[in-house]
Amino acid sequence: MRHAPPAPSPTACHAVPWYDRAVAAPLAASLSVSAAYASNHVADSLEIRTSAPVAGTVHPPGSKSITNRALVCAALAEGRSTLIGALDSDDTRLMVEALGQLGVTLAVDLRDQVIVVRGCAGEFASSPGELFVGHSGTTARFLAALLTLGHGTFRMDGTPRMRERPIGDLLDALNQLGAEARSVLGTGCPPILVRARGLAGGQTTVRGDISSQFLSGLLMVSPHAREQVEITVEGELVSKPYVRMTLAVMAAFGIHARVDGLRRFTVPLAQYQACNYEIEPDASAASYFFAAAAITGGKVTVAGLSRTSLQGDVALVDVLARMGCRVEEGPQSLTVFGAPLRGLEVDMNAISDTVPTLAAVALFATGPTTITGVRHIRHKETDRIAAVATELRKLGAVVDELDDGLRINPMRLRGTTIETYDDHRMAMAMSLVGLRVPGVIISDPGCTAKTYPRFFRDLDSICAR
Repeated sequence: MRHAPPAPSPTACHAVPWYDRAVAAPLAASLSVSAAYASNHVADSLEIRTSAPVAGTVHPPGSKSITNRALVCAALAEGRSTLIGALDSDDTRLMVEALGQLGVTLAVDLRDQVIVVRGCAGEFASSPGELFVGHSGTTARFLAALLTLGHGTFRMDGTPRMRERPIGDLLDALNQLGAEARSVLGTGCPPILVRARGLAGGQTTVRGDISSQFLSGLLMVSPHAREQVEITVEGELVSKPYVRMTLAVMAAFGIHARVDGLRRFTVPLAQYQACNYEIEPDASAASYFFAAAAITGGKVTVAGLSRTSLQGDVALVDVLARMGCRVEEGPQSLTVFGAPLRGLEVDMNAISDTVPTLAAVALFATGPTTITGVRHIRHKETDRIAAVATELRKLGAVVDELDDGLRINPMRLRGTTIETYDDHRMAMAMSLVGLRVPGVIISDPGCTAKTYPRFFRDLDSICAR
């Protein structure tokens, strides 16, 4: 039976601790992500054991993307919200800690995956210290927008890789709405400095071809501007399902934006309303288990997901079906049955987080696989096009690196040590190769803590040896 944490104190938001220490005293150290971040990623390696056809049912943790969006909306809401099925990972802990520094009260029960948030109705406290976002893109982009609603001077920074990840287009869009935000080093990347005095509002434009998180951040803070906000997207909008996800989470908290073809957005001036919000399992995490079934000729069911998911990455099952797999859909589950695989050509713009996953599957297909439409994944935790190409070649594949994707020709595969580039998706996707190829060793397996701390345990649970 699920038990919600105790209700946060009704005291003014800026006057209470950022999480309820009565929930579980031992959490105090583990939740201080900024102080302990480096120790979570100890240099280590893990050799993947080969497996007969995998079989089983997997319950992935809650969606990282939905959890962080729901945390922002709950923080902006008036009243108490309960997030059920919230993900416990580096990325969500970084968001929780940042919101706590801004004066939001959060009661965190990691055992039951529940977070209770006492929203501040958009009135954030001034933080004298630096906000640390690790290498969490959602935390960095959403927080940059959120800080403009406050009053005072805020500085936000992250890991060395975060200092290479673009945020300048978001800052430009926020400045068009009356903010004062800049890249401290003039690189268009963190660290950033925000001199906040609330957001004036009005009209703004934002590039859509680098990251949909820029648009999502703008959308979520716009209801608290002083004037109605109209947003126009310039150029191609990548990862459209993530924008639809943002709109759906906002709607659950009472904000309904007007949308014109995912090109123009009008966001009403309104107050987010607190609610109980259930977070569905992470479809990106589920992709690894679907792929494990495809690679080994096994059968895997992921519970809690269907094709009606808010998350676009669930569509990977349709790509696997095109490669030869069979997919069955239950009321609240998806099952993939492995089969002989054939290569294909696919535009993965809408499901770009699963590119490394499909690249691993492509190694076991007959004929080449060509992935296009994903130029923007060069700006992720690492340049995923270059990183995937490099590691697949080490495994023995012939890979052409395209400007916006990859062409993969499977050849005679061999074991090797896979570099993961401190990128959770590289570690999880490349580990799948080891289910069929002996001698695959994953460097820094701990980097999966970014979104899926128990990944290797769950993978082992479906393996047959």
